[in-house]
Amino acid sequence: MQLTAEKLQSNWVEFNTNIETYITGDRKQRLLDFYKKYEDRIILMPAAHKKEYHSAFPGGYVDHVNRVVKAALSISAVWEGFGCDMTTFTQEELVFSAINHDLGKMGSDTEEAYVPQTDQWRRDRLGEDYMFNKSLPFASVPDRGLFLLQQHDIKYTFNEMIAIQTHDGLYDSANEKYLKAFIPEQKPRTSLPFILHQADMMAARIEFEIEWLPKFSKNSVDTSKKNYTLKSNTKSSKTKALNSMSSPGLKNMLDNL
Repeated sequence: MQLTAEKLQSNWVEFNTNIETYITGDRKQRLLDFYKKYEDRIILMPAAHKKEYHSAFPGGYVDHVNRVVKAALSISAVWEGFGCDMTTFTQEELVFSAINHDLGKMGSDTEEAYVPQTDQWRRDRLGEDYMFNKSLPFASVPDRGLFLLQQHDIKYTFNEMIAIQTHDGLYDSANEKYLKAFIPEQKPRTSLPFILHQADMMAARIEFEIEWLPKFSKNSVDTSKKNYTLKSNTKSSKTKALNSMSSPGLKNMLDNL
C-alpha cells in the first residue's frame, strides 16, 4: 500500500490531535515535544518490516496507531455496555496507552528499528521491504517503548505500564504472568489491558483486509483442477515402491490400497 503525501499529513495531524484532546497536565506538552522532535522519522515509519504483517509501508505506523485509538474508544464503550467497571481506568489512560503501545518500533533516539532491506532476493521472495537495524540492541517493543517514555521524562501510570506491556495479549508468552493468572489476587485489577489488546488486534486485522483481501478475489486465484494421481499403478512399480520403504506401518497401509 502507498499513502499519498496528503494522507501522510492528515494522519500526522490526527495523531497530534489525539494527544491535544485526550492527554492532560505536563505530560501533554512533553509528549507533543517528543513526537515533534522525531516527526521526520515517525511520520514515515512502517508498522512492521514484512508485507505479510500489518501496515509494512511508509506511514504505516501512524496510520495503525490512529486506528488503534479509534478502536480503543469504541471497544471501551462496548465493554461499558456489558457492565465493565469503567472506574478502574480513565479515558486518558486508555488513549495514552493506545498512542504509545507500539512506540518501541521507533528504535532509539539515534537508531531506527527498521531500515530499508538491502537484499533484493528477500524483497522479492519474502516481501521484506525493511529489515531490523543490526546497530540497535535487542529489546521487546513494549520494553523499548516504556524506556523511551521514561528517557524523555514522560510519566505513565501503573495501568498504562501494564496495558502497554501486555498489548499483544497471549500472542506474547511474556504476558502470561499478567494474563494467565488463576488466582483472583493476581489477575489485572482493570480491563484496560484487554480492551487495548482487542483494539490492536482489530486494527491489525482490518489493515490485513484492506491490504490483502482484494488480492484474494476469485479472479486472482487459479481454480483449475489438476490431477496429481500417480499414473503408474502396475504391480511391479507398486512392489518396488513398497520394498523401498523402511516403515512397516506405512508399507502395510499402502499395500492395502
